[in-house]
Amino acid sequence: MAKEMSIGFPGGVAVEAVADGLLIRTDQPVAHGGGGTAPAPFDLFLASIGTCAGFYALRFCQERGIDTTGLAARMTWERNPEKKLIAMIRIELTLPAGFPEKYRAAIIRAADQCAVKKHLVEAPEIEVFASRPLP
Repeated sequence: MAKEMSIGFPGGVAVEAVADGLLIRTDQPVAHGGGGTAPAPFDLFLASIGTCAGFYALRFCQERGIDTTGLAARMTWERNPEKKLIAMIRIELTLPAGFPEKYRAAIIRAADQCAVKKHLVEAPEIEVFASRPLP
């Protein structure tokens, strides 16, 4: 079953998407001709990876009744200078005080199961085409 997301162009180089009734606004940094009023689309892409992994770690703790106070994640990445693409992404989980050591490997596996990451590993086919407005 196909899902849909509407994409609009409110002005300048800003681009917006409406997903499940929620507005997602993007813009480009001032240095790239934008107004810097919202994250750039690529920043949202990176954020989706980090927040997805973070969600899986959070749910891991919640499902086991582990206090999540202090749970955090930090994501860093490196670019391949030749290809100008991201070559490596690292997500470091900061575990809460008192986190049971027996779950250390399991929470890493949980965060590694992020659905966004899975879609990068098994990338979908992306088709772009143009249509004309209906008369």
